[in-house]
Amino acid sequence: MGPIMDPKKILVAFTVHEAGLSILRQLGEVVIRPDIKGEEEWIKALQGVDALIIGPQRLSSDAIRRADRLKVIGRHGVGFDNIDLAAATERGIVVTWTPGVLGETVADLTFGLIISVMRRIPQGIENVRSGRWNRGLELGKDVHNKTIGIIGLGDIGSRVARRAIGFGMQVLYSDSVRKSPNIERELRATYVSLEDLLQKADVVSIHVPLTVETRHMIGKRELSLMKRDAFLVNTSRGEVIDEVALCEALEKGTISGAALDVLADEPPSPENPLLRMKNVIITPHMASATQENRKRMAIVVAEDVARVLKGRKPLYPLNPEVVKAIGLVD
Repeated sequence: MGPIMDPKKILVAFTVHEAGLSILRQLGEVVIRPDIKGEEEWIKALQGVDALIIGPQRLSSDAIRRADRLKVIGRHGVGFDNIDLAAATERGIVVTWTPGVLGETVADLTFGLIISVMRRIPQGIENVRSGRWNRGLELGKDVHNKTIGIIGLGDIGSRVARRAIGFGMQVLYSDSVRKSPNIERELRATYVSLEDLLQKADVVSIHVPLTVETRHMIGKRELSLMKRDAFLVNTSRGEVIDEVALCEALEKGTISGAALDVLADEPPSPENPLLRMKNVIITPHMASATQENRKRMAIVVAEDVARVLKGRKPLYPLNPEVVKAIGLVD
């Protein structure tokens, strides 16, 4: 029998499936606080905490540096721009995430948004609810046999490409690194520059992480390159699009419409003009939100946090140099 581990205190600052919580409860006290807001609240909440499970909330460098016992941060998701990874690494705090778990689920919603915005499904629903039953009132665009431009052919982008093949779509992609010939053949994907992609695609789907390089990568110039009857879909991070430029493009008819699961500010201000545009679909950052997927994510993040607290290497570290430095074992 191995050494008995002292009970740990784990702060869960996100809605986590019971399957994950049950794993965490075996380690000690679990405090569920999805309502934490503001710097001071975070600093106070992290005192005496050994592990943190976090969703998309922003966690500042100051809050991380002032956490007196924090050993591991588990990111319930794949975007980690909300965590100051450098500060965590400096403090010797392991940060984990949940890659490879939600790809199919996010790709499902992405394609649902593509179909919805191109076929004007929300407008049709609203017409019926308003008493307007007119089969020809909302003429959308065919999805099949169109050209899709995928920005970022990673895990999620590749899964979107596979769905596009089923619709007989031509797949163009732009990425910082060209994929292997085998992957291109499998996905029937053609590598092009971002400019070519924007000029040729009937629908553009964004699947990139938020970095210094990708912030506002779709701005006024990029939108002006798109076809006037093209659509923009974003299920990655809101800040990769310049929303001021997007509003202008939608108002002027530079592009036909947009479907967004993410925004620069979440939740959005009631004054955000995108909320009032009839050619825009907005969903509340719900691309990974299915019962099955949230269970998978909860188990993955909880198991990795448990590994770290038990002195073992996590499966999905974001800062492996810390794992090595503090001597975690297999």
